[in-house]
Amino acid sequence: MRKLSFVATLLCLVITGRAYAWGDEGHKVVCEIAISQVKPGTRAAIVELIKADGEFDTFSDACTWPDHPRKRAPEHFVNLSRDASGLTNDCGVSAPCVVTAIGKDFAVLSDKTAPQDQRAQSLKFLGHWVGDVHQPLHVSFEDDRGGNEIRVSGECTSNLHSAWDSCLVSAAVGDNVQAAAASLASSITLAQSQMWRQSGPRAWANESFEITESVQTKYCVMHGNSCDQPTGTVKIDQTYIDRNVPIVKEQLQKAGVRLAALLDRALGE
Repeated sequence: MRKLSFVATLLCLVITGRAYAWGDEGHKVVCEIAISQVKPGTRAAIVELIKADGEFDTFSDACTWPDHPRKRAPEHFVNLSRDASGLTNDCGVSAPCVVTAIGKDFAVLSDKTAPQDQRAQSLKFLGHWVGDVHQPLHVSFEDDRGGNEIRVSGECTSNLHSAWDSCLVSAAVGDNVQAAAASLASSITLAQSQMWRQSGPRAWANESFEITESVQTKYCVMHGNSCDQPTGTVKIDQTYIDRNVPIVKEQLQKAGVRLAALLDRALGE
């Protein structure tokens, strides 16, 4: 049975075409930041929905649910064309995607006439989606599966997508979710919070795509307007980590603040 379970999990990853965004730790950090940022009434509504759902004890744990097993697979990312300068519609070359998923589940969560179980499910999805759209390699290209087919060596192993999912998160914030979230949340200024809350999901995806295409990410080699897949193995050394850790931290912070704003709008009185 264990062998069959492993094979099923492997097939799921192949079929969906992406690894998990941020890994469980990153998603939990985002949702811990969000729960610390929401208004008291919103926090109480979240606790009530999670309690009624019955599957998880905390919101941050519930935010990992869409990955175990992978649910609504195409909605975890955005695929763009190699010569795209960013999103000009909601979903690039294929829909649905994470941008439309955010809108869909925000609408359900906001609907106070919707059944409680549906609202609880959308709460779990929404927490996850906002994390996904802030993981840069989830706004990328289908042909290399968001960096899953770009091998890495050095301080991180496996592939470039996995490096951004987990390895860089660990380097940025360690492995204690509560401590990491508290530290990141405490360093968010009022000006940052106000600025980050002013944009919407498409703009968030474009911010991620800008990181995806940046030289220091080493996800692509620019030829004119085309962001082409690099050849060989990407080396992740200490310099790579030092340059990208601040980006990882800010993306987690932005995701937490923006998720809090959505939750306040959806669940506020």
